[in-house]
Amino acid sequence: MRICSFLPSATEIIAELGLTDSLVGVSAECRWPPEVIGKPVVTAASFDSASLGSAEIDAAVRSALSAGESLYLVDEEQLAALSPDVIVTQDLCAVCAVSSDEVSVFCPTGVEILSLDPQTLGDVMDSVLLLASRLGAGEQGEEIVAWMRDTVATAAASVSGLQRRRVFFAEWIDPPFTAGHWLPEMIELAGGEDVLGRGGAPSQRTSWDEVVALEPELVVVGPCGFGVEEAAARAGALELPCPAVAVDGDSYYSRPAPRLAAGVRQLAHLFHPDHSADPGLPAIPLGRIPVV
Repeated sequence: MRICSFLPSATEIIAELGLTDSLVGVSAECRWPPEVIGKPVVTAASFDSASLGSAEIDAAVRSALSAGESLYLVDEEQLAALSPDVIVTQDLCAVCAVSSDEVSVFCPTGVEILSLDPQTLGDVMDSVLLLASRLGAGEQGEEIVAWMRDTVATAAASVSGLQRRRVFFAEWIDPPFTAGHWLPEMIELAGGEDVLGRGGAPSQRTSWDEVVALEPELVVVGPCGFGVEEAAARAGALELPCPAVAVDGDSYYSRPAPRLAAGVRQLAHLFHPDHSADPGLPAIPLGRIPVV
């Protein structure tokens, strides 16, 4: 089977299923695991976010969406040459990848389009099982989901009965965006209470004044699409009256893939370090007040 993935999370799942060799095309954002780097790139963002500040990226995205323009470019000639049997994409977020409607316009005849659109942590696990079943790797999918469930359950048990820490998870920095979809559930499992997050719903724009007014005990900065170093650099100007920490949002929080389970472990440690072991994921304290 020849697979094209327009979705970084799907690429990650496909690799975890042991099907990297079947992956013939990816998006420019597909950089994990390292084995997928160098695969033919079929789709990429329509602008270079690395050269823009957080506010400029937000403005560019809003401008494109209001004009009805896609945020992604597709190499239709390359796609046709790769001759995939299946294209995996999503309809959950216009900012994250090419939608299935867009794909259907230029998709070669006879190619199956599979859209993964999880809203909750349970949905993410179901999407692993769905993709595994469709690609003939059902047993491997069951093993991945079993690991996710065990990892999450262990983290939740380590903080069970403890007083919840009031937190704000920033999915974007300028302007700040609240935690959405599966993230509030991850925070709750880890022994926290997100002061603005809405589980199973899209992330929402807010303001730092509103965040501060709700008096969180900890701010976690994990902007979608960025690793921990970039998150820390972009949040460097923040001055908050509480501890803050940057994390790798791209790998462990915003991408609906198996590593979300590791993200729950990290949150449990950040919220309750005396009760939950440090999983060793990257984190950088921000501001003048250290994370405790």
